[in-house]
Amino acid sequence: MKHFLLFVMICPVLAVSQDKKLMAEGSSPNLFITHTVQAKDNFYSIGRLYNLSPKEIAPYNKMALEKGLNPGQSLKIPLVATNFIQHQADTDDEVLIPLYYSVKEKEGLYRIGITHNKLTPDALKKLNGLTSDEVKKGSLLVVGYLKVKKNQSALVTEATNKPVHVSKVKAEEKKPVTEPMDTTGNRSADLPVVQHTEKIKRVAREEEKKDVPVQKEVDPVVPKNVNIPVIDHGGGVFKDLYNSQVSNNNLAEETGTAAIFKSTSGWNDGKYYCLHNSAAPGTIIRITNSVSGKSVYAKVLDIMPDIKLNNGLLIRLSNAAASELGSGESNFKCTINYSK
Repeated sequence: MKHFLLFVMICPVLAVSQDKKLMAEGSSPNLFITHTVQAKDNFYSIGRLYNLSPKEIAPYNKMALEKGLNPGQSLKIPLVATNFIQHQADTDDEVLIPLYYSVKEKEGLYRIGITHNKLTPDALKKLNGLTSDEVKKGSLLVVGYLKVKKNQSALVTEATNKPVHVSKVKAEEKKPVTEPMDTTGNRSADLPVVQHTEKIKRVAREEEKKDVPVQKEVDPVVPKNVNIPVIDHGGGVFKDLYNSQVSNNNLAEETGTAAIFKSTSGWNDGKYYCLHNSAAPGTIIRITNSVSGKSVYAKVLDIMPDIKLNNGLLIRLSNAAASELGSGESNFKCTINYSK
């Protein structure tokens, strides 16, 4: 009865403030929700609302737990294991509230997934019922769920009854032996990872143990000395789509240096992908090796991460695409064309 009365008391206070969708902010591992303080709010009532201890909320906002709050004040509510989930695992006393992210200019599913606990593009597509890799600026994408207690939070009215299973592969889980391997004989992660090629003394075994997110600047890893196979998929499966995109549009042409990232895609199916800072996600780019004259067609996943290793680069493409171009794993000069 006590919990019921508490629930009834806080519902009117939150009716106006929670008429908008809950938005996930920040980037992993520091994701959060912004809460606007209402009259009579305190750290304890806010903690019950978001299923989080007040002892976590106060220090996260660099405040003392005993300090009072003012109406209109903004608080950051951290999204942690206690109250945040990205797969279907609710309990009898909890419900799941969708958390959304608003797509920014030139953002794609790859970049959005990286900043939200490394969700794969396919996971985001399933989570949002998408059939295409393309997302428009301002689109709202579900990136996870807020877990709240049924008898403590007024947010239960925002709950969804059918959360979509989007759990990602845990780091400690091993891949099946049948998974495609990259050219070094190592199993690759689901997301493309930039293969750094600068000088370093780390042994290659460490690369297999640690999956390095592309946006972080880390010590590069020297690949093993292996013979990179040269494949030929006639430019890849996106050639016809490229021709369709450029048929009635202005053709952009740029010349510069290309580098690679590791990916399992393309070796067997000819699906080549790239990262580029000007073309929108989903655009097909024709990359021509300035030395060999060969061309491949790659779909843009996202922009290149803003790190020193990408300074001066025009484009990054999957290592399978580079193999067809005959460039191996070294940087090379190229010309690219795509629809503006």
